[in-house]
Amino acid sequence: MEAAKAGKHIFCEKPISVDIGQTKRALQVVEETGVKLQIGFNRRFDHNFKRVQEMVTAGKVGETHIVKVTSRDPNPPAPDYIKVSGGLFIDMAIHDFDIARFLSGSDVEEVYVQGAVLVDPIFGELEDVDTAVITLKFKNGAIGVIDNSRKAVYGYDQRVEVFGSLGCATVKNDFPNAAELTTDEGVYTDKPKYFFLERYLDAYIEETRDFVDCILYDKEVLVNGYDGLQAELIAHAAKKSFKEGRPVKLSEIDTESKVVV
Repeated sequence: MEAAKAGKHIFCEKPISVDIGQTKRALQVVEETGVKLQIGFNRRFDHNFKRVQEMVTAGKVGETHIVKVTSRDPNPPAPDYIKVSGGLFIDMAIHDFDIARFLSGSDVEEVYVQGAVLVDPIFGELEDVDTAVITLKFKNGAIGVIDNSRKAVYGYDQRVEVFGSLGCATVKNDFPNAAELTTDEGVYTDKPKYFFLERYLDAYIEETRDFVDCILYDKEVLVNGYDGLQAELIAHAAKKSFKEGRPVKLSEIDTESKVVV
């Protein structure tokens, strides 16, 4: 809000805030001042995910039926970080919520979560989970499935699939190289790239370039405040779903949130 009032264009990491009302107020100020706001959902700029989105938009997979996202970290964060992160849904899965919207071309209507503490008891002690399966119901009728884990021993596991009436578009993990060894004992490849700084290095560069281009040439940003708000609504609905053990419509969260003045 301070940057917007100062007339500065804004690049903001996710989430905009951990309070929906405060986020809405920030977006009001951005709209009132007319500055550009880009949210740091860098995965939209990944060459693989971007290509899938282009194929879906071009109708290559037909009518979208299922969107699947696998997102698993190689190691859990430190307890001090877990305490202030907002939890798995707001800190980690929020990227998956955004990419699911990006790939499906639709907003989310309803969220249902099954979560557990299977990696480290510290997550339970801090009222969080480290493992989750999230089901999304999109407004266009498609269904989304996201699976999250805070610990994949083999590396950073990042895969997507969009299945539709005419076909299926998929993205597998990125590897340090494409070399493969085949022997009588088995087939061997490198483990996936270890963490997000390696996996999404080019995406971080590309989103920065795009933000600068939007300012220089007065273009619309690819991922804006509305996208940031929608991801937050899904994240809060996911938390509520896990806590109450039922499907939660985003309209419930939207209605409950109050604008902080």
